[in-house]
Amino acid sequence: MLICEIPKRIYRWIDRNILGLGREMRLAYLPPLMVYLAAGVSGLTGIVGTFFVKEYLGLSAAFLAALGFWAGIPWALKMPLGHLVDLFWSWKSALVFLGAGLIVVSLLIVAGLLAYTEAMLRIWPAEVWYVLSVLLAPVGYVIQDVVADAMTVEAVPQVDEEGRPIDSLKRRLMHTTMQTLGRVAIIGGGTLVAVVNILMFQGVESMPEAVKVSNYLRIYLMALCIPIISVAGVGLAMVLKARDSRRLKRRGFGSDEIHTMLNPHIERPKPNWWILGGSLVFVVFTVAMGLGNLPYNQEIIFAGSMAIVIFLIVRLTRLLESDARKMLVGTSIMIFVYRALPGPGAGSSWWMIDVLGFDQQFLSVLSLIGSSLTLAGMFIFRRFMAEKSMAYIIGFLTIVGTLLYLPNLGLYYGLSQWTAAHTGGVVDAHFIALVDTALESPLGQIAMIPMLAWIANSAPRELKATFFAVMASFTNLALSLGQLGTKYLNEIFTVTRQVKDAAGAAVIAADYSELGQLLITVAVIGMLLPLAVIILVKLTPLQGVGDANGT
Repeated sequence: MLICEIPKRIYRWIDRNILGLGREMRLAYLPPLMVYLAAGVSGLTGIVGTFFVKEYLGLSAAFLAALGFWAGIPWALKMPLGHLVDLFWSWKSALVFLGAGLIVVSLLIVAGLLAYTEAMLRIWPAEVWYVLSVLLAPVGYVIQDVVADAMTVEAVPQVDEEGRPIDSLKRRLMHTTMQTLGRVAIIGGGTLVAVVNILMFQGVESMPEAVKVSNYLRIYLMALCIPIISVAGVGLAMVLKARDSRRLKRRGFGSDEIHTMLNPHIERPKPNWWILGGSLVFVVFTVAMGLGNLPYNQEIIFAGSMAIVIFLIVRLTRLLESDARKMLVGTSIMIFVYRALPGPGAGSSWWMIDVLGFDQQFLSVLSLIGSSLTLAGMFIFRRFMAEKSMAYIIGFLTIVGTLLYLPNLGLYYGLSQWTAAHTGGVVDAHFIALVDTALESPLGQIAMIPMLAWIANSAPRELKATFFAVMASFTNLALSLGQLGTKYLNEIFTVTRQVKDAAGAAVIAADYSELGQLLITVAVIGMLLPLAVIILVKLTPLQGVGDANGT
């Protein structure tokens, strides 16, 4: 009897967690999902970029970590952009076109380096071109991301097909579904990217250098589909809105009524000069510090940025009720610390390539497994995200993530040699990396969805994009702090890969002797810091943080 019940329980679970989400999908959700899909597909050049830097550019791990810091700074620009979207709601689509243009320029720079190397190098060194490309791309993605967040609010209807208002509970569930599908689109884009990379790098170990470079070029040119997808999403949104307008008009509603029904912004909000002024100060301050080349300019920029963002959050959260404010602040702090954890940096990837023999195709396989299982994890952990507190979620992710980090540490200290010797070579480094990636991947996107769903449902109606942008700026600054931490660790523990000159002679020797200490330090920080912050939040008035969705 019990055995007969098992298939029914499995089906009910699949129906509730997977099929149910599919049934909740609406055509209106598709436009922002296309913009999010473009963001997921942006990883198409990730593996190629890693090998391009390693093989052709003499940039250190510490420099690349510092570059990652600068590339993360544009995400703080979500503050003014988000508020501008609220102020000029009807014109927000134009920003997608601007972002698409910047992405195109970024991709063409590296494509030009690969196709017209000598001509490009006559203008600037390859390193300068690469840095310019790295800094342009995030600006474009930030602009598009801000609009996509705003589009998710617009995608959830206020009225049904008959023009009747949709009750608040149903709309809250629709917002959660929309935000979940948004993460699914991003991860799904990553899955498509991994498949393409696998196909492009078949037989890479025997590829002549010229063929390899040609593949790199083809991938960068293929990446030009990214801005096309996002622009198409905006076009579809316009078509769907026109369709809904015509349908309501046939029902007898007037133009003003239709505008109110289809537009979540009934009235344009007043400009928040604190946000606009603070953001202007932030931009001027960041650019001045960056161009000034002062000692510790990155640290000064981060501290100044944090001060400005926290000030704006304080001003903005005054619009919320006390319990909602505590929930949002407590949640944000825990997510901030979790996202601010430093990593080992580029040195770990170099070691896997040089010592473990992980080539482009195998890294693409890891990426495919990771993105596919992350996608599955969005369904598996759907109820977990909705029912558990943020403190529980972050604590769970921290403990499980630390345990799953240990095999990577073990690889450095010869775990794969021992397992291969006792399994006839089956459980080697590649096998351990595959299994570890499979187990670890579903955890990556869990923490952000509850906060996004809460903002979409609970933030003031006329300031949705502003709330999205300011809170995103705060949590994205955490990534900048993580990059700073990565830079510091790479300065303490030096890791270098072999760099050759044009003649093929080694000018910098490979040295991975301190990588083990680096990996251990990263693991300890990654476990202790989030757990300590959870305890501190629980001991403050913010302990009243409720469930992940603020219900």
